[in-house]
Amino acid sequence: MALDPMLLEILACPEDKGPLIYFTDEDSLYNPRLRRRYAVRDGIPVMLIDEAETVSDDEHERLTAKAEAEGLRPTFEAQ
Repeated sequence: MALDPMLLEILACPEDKGPLIYFTDEDSLYNPRLRRRYAVRDGIPVMLIDEAETVSDDEHERLTAKAEAEGLRPTFEAQ
């Protein structure tokens, strides 16, 4: 289940308050700055720092390459 586009416009990382990249097909939101992935369960983003997954270097490379290849944009433009 995809997240509401209006919700995506305001979603930010709870730790650094920066934008996230939404991977619909992986049910996750990704913060490339902290290399942290947040799950989306049943259409609800789990934005708890303690439940976030820190990804490996290889996974970070895969996610950033995938975002670029698919033209995925951050949830908002950082100020």
